[in-house]
Amino acid sequence: MKTKLKQLIINSLNTLVADGVLKSVPENIRLDHAKDDTQGDFATNIAMLLSKQAKCTPQDLAKKIVAKLEITDEIEKIEIAGHGFINFFISQTSSTSIINKILDQGKNYGLLNIGTGQRVLLEFVSANPTGPLHVGHGRGAAYGATLANLLRNAGFTVDCEYYVNDAGRQMDILTTSVYLRYINTDKFPDNGYQGEYITAISKQIKGIKKLNIFTNVSKDAKDGGDKEKHIEDLINNCKTQLGDDYKTIFNLAIKHILADIKQDLSEFGVEYQQWFSEQSLLDSGLSKKIIATLQASGHIYEKQGALWFKTTDFGDDLDRVVVRDNGVHTYFASDIAYHLEKFERGYDKIINIWGADHHGYIARIKACIKALNHNPDKLEILLVQFANLYRSGKKIAMSTRSGSFVTLQQLRTEVGNDAARFFYVLRKVDQHMDFDLDLAKSKTNENPIFYIQYAHARICSVLAKAQDNTQAPDLTLLNNAHEQALIKQLSRYLNIVKNAVLNYEPHILAYYLRDLAKDFHSYYNNCEFLIADKNLQASRLQLITATQQILQNGLTLLGVSAPEKM
Repeated sequence: MKTKLKQLIINSLNTLVADGVLKSVPENIRLDHAKDDTQGDFATNIAMLLSKQAKCTPQDLAKKIVAKLEITDEIEKIEIAGHGFINFFISQTSSTSIINKILDQGKNYGLLNIGTGQRVLLEFVSANPTGPLHVGHGRGAAYGATLANLLRNAGFTVDCEYYVNDAGRQMDILTTSVYLRYINTDKFPDNGYQGEYITAISKQIKGIKKLNIFTNVSKDAKDGGDKEKHIEDLINNCKTQLGDDYKTIFNLAIKHILADIKQDLSEFGVEYQQWFSEQSLLDSGLSKKIIATLQASGHIYEKQGALWFKTTDFGDDLDRVVVRDNGVHTYFASDIAYHLEKFERGYDKIINIWGADHHGYIARIKACIKALNHNPDKLEILLVQFANLYRSGKKIAMSTRSGSFVTLQQLRTEVGNDAARFFYVLRKVDQHMDFDLDLAKSKTNENPIFYIQYAHARICSVLAKAQDNTQAPDLTLLNNAHEQALIKQLSRYLNIVKNAVLNYEPHILAYYLRDLAKDFHSYYNNCEFLIADKNLQASRLQLITATQQILQNGLTLLGVSAPEKM
């Protein structure tokens, strides 16, 4: 109905252009669901936007627009309100038709063709494989997986990818930390990884000599030294003294941690089409090749023995090092190679979901894409803010390096996958979120996921109790306030899903489902469904069956189950 109304408005405006009242018709006509029943079902502010062009008041232009509108049986009446808003009241027959549309299409109701098969590469989480995923990673995982669902539902072909940072300094710190736990020294570095998982990995080491790697090592921070220099000395000693055994420990550690990450995400309903190794960029020589290409094109210069990318030429605040004075490539060098590799795979759109702490990284990545003669507008970078965990009203302190953190697995075990997935997407991702563990576990109306799932289960219970009824429904009987409110909510679903996709905002759908559940519970508490009037009963059962379908479709997009019993 919304599409039809928009077209009627456009037709009216085109007539006014032909009459010389207007000069042109805007590309986008805003038509919103009315928030108040007294304002009808839909409202547009088009008269206010075009009144200056028409050289008359919004109210006068609204009258001219309405006068040129083709009135159909689907429109019960049209009112001009306030400063020129045009309010549309839809006939009951037209409004209830949404019920049959939902029931006819079932799980396919809400499918869109916005993407028209365009290929999208969606990279998210991509946490360093130096430990298990924690609750902060969980937010990016839930958001990425839900966005993938929405994009596929809208007609995009989506490949999800995890970038495995299996090269560089953090992996060396991990390997050295595991070896230090293996030799069971009491001189553990401040800058080492200290979680229990490090000890667990070290217990899997077999047949490797226990050496003293503290010879000629600078002081640690607790002894008045430099913790960065201290860990660097330990890494160098490990590599020198262990030889091939160093790589054995390295492989053991990453295999153990990556397997844990993969299992954790899979159990959380997050699936990837590809796990891309950073090390593969170095092994293939792509990283070196790209640095040479950028040098030849004048985008890289040498300073104090290091190679610098002139990212300031592309809007960055500082130039960035790509190769250090010791010849080691930086993470940025690998990221340049990785993004070039992404672009060369031929995707129509590339989306990165990063933590908010990577905000300053956006300009330099866009710079490297442009320098390599690709269109940086094909890359969209979405930032996810941090998640704070609360129990009994108190914030839980976390530190990844010290091993003092709540893992994603622990969170899922405590509150369940459904609550975790839903709570993570309940807020806009560029806002900080407070995850209330007590609320997520509660079986009360204040818990939004419980409230929504309970609505679905309630409908299933009513339908299970309903006896076979041969009476055909008469949807015109659905005329009380609760029924009209529920029908109105159902008619909003398509637009909600569309906005969630176009704006990359799953929280829009989460809030909608809560509103739909609220309207259903109100209906349930005020009306009976299994009644003597079989005509009315059949009609009400049709309405709640359509509601059940929308709850199920919406929850599926969010990666949450729709239980039949609770």
